[in-house]
Amino acid sequence: MITDKKVTDVLRNVIDPEVGINIVDMGFICDIDIRGKKVHIKMTLTVPTCPMRSMFLHEVENAIKAVFDDVEVEVELVFDPPWTSERMTKDARKKLGI
Repeated sequence: MITDKKVTDVLRNVIDPEVGINIVDMGFICDIDIRGKKVHIKMTLTVPTCPMRSMFLHEVENAIKAVFDDVEVEVELVFDPPWTSERMTKDARKKLGI
């Protein structure tokens, strides 16, 4: 069974290569909606013009599909409200000296 917690755990393996912190702890994951075998993920990035956006979309989709059989994944980038460092976990902010 696919759950928010399982999806979140999988997404912790997707690392932002620029800072070496996973996208969950960076606060990039805004919402996870699961309906049967369909997973819809709303995520944000630090800026809409992030040069890594295509890589992140690909990595998120592949990470989910690698763990869950016959799943349909949609990753939607959202920028309202904009990302801020307040979305990060305490540990991630500490690691980056914020």
